Order: sequence, then structure tokens, then C-alpha cells
Amino acid sequence: MKRHLISAADLTRDDAVLILDTAEEMARVADRPIKKLPTLRGRTVVNLFFEDSTRTRISFEAAAKRLSADVINFSAKGSSVSKGESLKDTALTLEAMGADAVVIRHGDSGAPHRLATSGWIGGSVVNAGDGTHEHPTQALLDAFTMRRHLAGAADGGPTHHQGPGDGTGRDLEGRRITIVGDILHSRVARSNVHLLTSLGAQVTLVAPPTLVPYGVEHWPCEVSYDLDAVLPKSDAVMMLRVQRERMNAAFFPTEREYARRYGLNGDRMARMPEHAIVMHPGPMNRGMEITAEVADSVRCTAVEQVANGVSIRMAVLYLLLGGAVLESESAPSAPAVSATTARNEETK
Repeated sequence: MKRHLISAADLTRDDAVLILDTAEEMARVADRPIKKLPTLRGRTVVNLFFEDSTRTRISFEAAAKRLSADVINFSAKGSSVSKGESLKDTALTLEAMGADAVVIRHGDSGAPHRLATSGWIGGSVVNAGDGTHEHPTQALLDAFTMRRHLAGAADGGPTHHQGPGDGTGRDLEGRRITIVGDILHSRVARSNVHLLTSLGAQVTLVAPPTLVPYGVEHWPCEVSYDLDAVLPKSDAVMMLRVQRERMNAAFFPTEREYARRYGLNGDRMARMPEHAIVMHPGPMNRGMEITAEVADSVRCTAVEQVANGVSIRMAVLYLLLGGAVLESESAPSAPAVSATTARNEETK
């Protein structure tokens, strides 16, 4: 049984489908009057955030609370970390408090892996984003969103006009996904390339040459510098935020020039196939990588992705802490949230 979720590259196709199918079950819980399950009652989940991220932290907090876990939010700012305490000492403190799972976001690539392999804590470690390395639960919620919209599109399934459907049991075989923008600084792009490829999708990265990472030729994807050429054959187009806070040099001439060549506007969206969706991991720089017209259109799934993030994080915590296996050889079909459990919880 895998105890940690550090990298999307660690997940096989069957692992990923199990998490996505479990998230479908969790999403049904969210539609009930009482949005809680007793599964993790008595367990403690710590959100250990060394970087600011309101969206991800709240998503993990909501997921843990819906599974009835106790949640401790630990922010590095204003804590002993800002006074010089090391990651090891912080981890030992959390272990002494009885943390069953630690959700960590850190500015240094590799910090979650260090935490998981050091022996400092006995609980599960979930990577909520580390440096420019990975953000596996973001990739999972993106894949979940794509699967709902695209898994049946070719055979008369859901499109953006009809709203999302249930993609249970399916992968993304044969789908063409385009990821556009600041690939160099994006942990979301790295995790998505690994996960989407495992699910059978064909991934194309589009970016200015200055924002393409060194060694990208070894990634399991294609690279293009021409957005207009790729759009007509894309099933989903994911626009990435330009991460100015991680840039210490000029990677493109001006914001206007970047928007002209790599921004998604109404004219470009019209060149996409009718069933294709527009995605954004947030937060958006409106007017730069995406125009307001596109961001507010029916084809944009940004708000839906936020809702799906809670379901995915519930599924990850459920599988890591609920005792279910996360192993392709022995993975059962998605563990259903039983009707009995649901009824019992609603009577409490």
C-alpha cells in the first residue's frame, strides 16, 4: 500500500482511475443535504503550508472536514519557522501531536519527498505543491474535470453544452490536451504531463522558447511554439498563469506581446473543436493569458475545477487514511461510499 502522494509520476493508470472513480463517489456526497462522512473520525490532518495558497489550503481543509477528520492549519508565517526552525523540527513537533497525514506546500522542490522518506513522521504525506516540481492533486482534479467532459464526447457523450457527465471507469485514451504558458515555473504542467500520459492522453506544451524547461525533450509530450496551429485539434486547452513572482529575468518583451502570441481570446477559442473545453488552475491574470470573454464563457471550467478539487482531495485522503489500497496490482474497483454509511451519517 502506498502511504504517500508525492508525485503524479508515481501513479499508474489503474491508480489514477481508482482515485478518479472514488472522487465521483465523493462528489455525490457533496450533493446531499449533509455533506459529511464519518470515515476519518478521530484522524488528524495537518495542513503544513510554507507558501501562501488560500485556494489549495481551503480545498484540503474542506475535504478533510467532510470526512470528519480533525484539521490543524499550520502557516509558516508568524510561526516558529519564521524564527529559524528547520523542517525536521517542525515535522517532529507534528509527529508528537499525532498527525495522521501532513499536507505540505513548500517553496523548495523535493521538500515533501524529504518529509516522506526521512522517518521524521509516521503518517502519510501529501504534496500540495513543491517549488517548480509537482502538484499532483491539481493534476488529478484537472483530469477529473476533463474526464467528465470528454470521456464520452466522441460517442455522443457530454460536451460543454450539455454539462459534465459521469466518467466512472474511463481514462483519457486518445484525447489531445494542450497546456499553454509558463511551463518553466509550473508544477501543475509537470504533474499534468505525467498523469495525463498515464491516462492515455496526448499532451502538447505551447510556450515561448524562454519559458520551456531544459530537458523537455525527455518528457512524454510534444512541444509547439505556435498556439494557433494546435488549437483546432485540441480537446482541452489549459491556460497557465504567468508566475511573475518566480521570475528574476525578462522572459518575454512585454505583457501585451505575450497576450498577442500566447493568450486565449474569443477568436482563438472559436477555432477550437465544438466539444473542447478551456481550463485554468487559477488564479487568473485576466487580459494576459486569458481574456474575460473566455474566462466567463460556458466553455471555461475554472470554477468547476475548484469544486472538483474538494472531491479529489477527499478521495486521496480517504484512500491514504481509510485503509484502502492505492496499488495497481491489487486495486479493487472504486470503494463506494455505501448507502448504509450515508444514511447513518445523515441521522447523526
